[in-house]
Amino acid sequence: MRKQGHGSRAVLAALAATVLGVTGCDAVGGNSPGPSGTGAQKAKPRPAWDSSPASVAAVGDSITRGFDACAVLTDCPEVSWATGGSAEVDSLAVRLLGRAKAAERSWNYAVTGARMADLPGQMGQAAARKPGLVAVMAGANDACRASTSAMTPVADFRADFEDAIRILRRAAPKTQVYVASVPNLKRLWSQGRTNPVGKQVWKLGICPSMLGDADALDAAATERRNTVEQRVEDYNKVLKEVCAKDRHCRFDGGAVHDYRFGTGQLSQWDWFHPSVNGQARLAEIAYRAVTGKKA
Repeated sequence: MRKQGHGSRAVLAALAATVLGVTGCDAVGGNSPGPSGTGAQKAKPRPAWDSSPASVAAVGDSITRGFDACAVLTDCPEVSWATGGSAEVDSLAVRLLGRAKAAERSWNYAVTGARMADLPGQMGQAAARKPGLVAVMAGANDACRASTSAMTPVADFRADFEDAIRILRRAAPKTQVYVASVPNLKRLWSQGRTNPVGKQVWKLGICPSMLGDADALDAAATERRNTVEQRVEDYNKVLKEVCAKDRHCRFDGGAVHDYRFGTGQLSQWDWFHPSVNGQARLAEIAYRAVTGKKA
């Protein structure tokens, strides 16, 4: 009987050792080494963000094309906040790469008038370059429609943005992404409506859902603008949430949306798109987001 008891104790000891081995993660102290193998790979910390990418690609809409910054109803990519070479702007690419390298190692695939549905195609072009960083600014045209009912549904906006990120990841899994928030369109209306020339240009069809009947302050006009404003906020929530799911993506935290564009930062031709000075301010915001440094 003693021998059997001794054997039972040995079995219990072995069993205890096995259990402790399986649950070792909970049994060891905070400074003890963690488990090895697959569990260790899952526990690896998020990789450090590279604040010095070797190249920059840009996707988006008219803002990233420098529309109406240099001449009326004309693109001016030279002053683009993302990739332009203008010394007045010092674009994100110039600040990150230097002027000479930016001219060789940055690409602008944005298209004036583009909406989020166009971003997957642009992202495919950018991904082919395998850039160190892709700068994204899109969404304003999804809210700037002929009417509020024609604005892009939030669910479609999300699906298109997710698709764009998937396309990038298939070709360039480690490319970093900077995502700018959609500007505050209602604030741009409130600033631009003080200029009679700008309001005449607005009648050509610039963001009618927000800028149509610019001087109207009745209940219907107010509700229309508030509806656009809410949709922009919804879009920015989508950008934040989708970006947060990608380990190599940074959202600007609403910095572009919150920036208080004044008349000096608006185009003298349409009083809505950024002027050269406004493009420079967007470049500063992007640089701070990408590097964590002051401009």
